[in-house]
Amino acid sequence: MFGLFKKDPTKKLQKRYEAKLEEAMHMQRNGKIREYSFLTAEAEEIRAQMEALKLESNAS
Repeated sequence: MFGLFKKDPTKKLQKRYEAKLEEAMHMQRNGKIREYSFLTAEAEEIRAQMEALKLESNAS
């Protein structure tokens, strides 16, 4: 009953993940490859957090 008002943390992570990938794409287009690689690595860390949350929710 109280879970109805609880927000889904994966949606917030999904938005952050997509924003990082878009920012990385712009860096790559501007020739800033080092920044692109850092942003891509950050996006992959966020994706790993999303996967961990999915596994936790499936285990419950």
